[in-house]
Amino acid sequence: MVDLSILDTTKRLCGIEPDDTDYDTEIVVHINSIFFVLQQLGVGPAEGFFILDKEAKWSDYIGTDQIAAVISYMGLRVKMLFDPPPTGPATEAMERQAGQLEWRLNIHAEGVKWEEMSATYSEQMVSE
Repeated sequence: MVDLSILDTTKRLCGIEPDDTDYDTEIVVHINSIFFVLQQLGVGPAEGFFILDKEAKWSDYIGTDQIAAVISYMGLRVKMLFDPPPTGPATEAMERQAGQLEWRLNIHAEGVKWEEMSATYSEQMVSE
């Protein structure tokens, strides 16, 4: 899963075949907007991430521990930007799913940061 194209995977989650390039520019813009949101949640590279085309792979962005949740989140958010559901209840359901994934990804990212800080602190204490 990590070696799949970010653009192609997201297009499939939005109901677009990877060979259909008619909407690539719009989808790429939405993907990059969601990468900005993920960066603010503490997910992915601290310096941010963006794609230009279908060459970027999920493995270029993130490791395997969060990959399924990130792909699901990306698909939900891009679908809501690109082709929102026609009914309120469907929109609300997608918002709830995306919100839950945001919360879980943020909690996971905060846990990883805490582990890194704890390890650094422990190393400093040992070296002193």
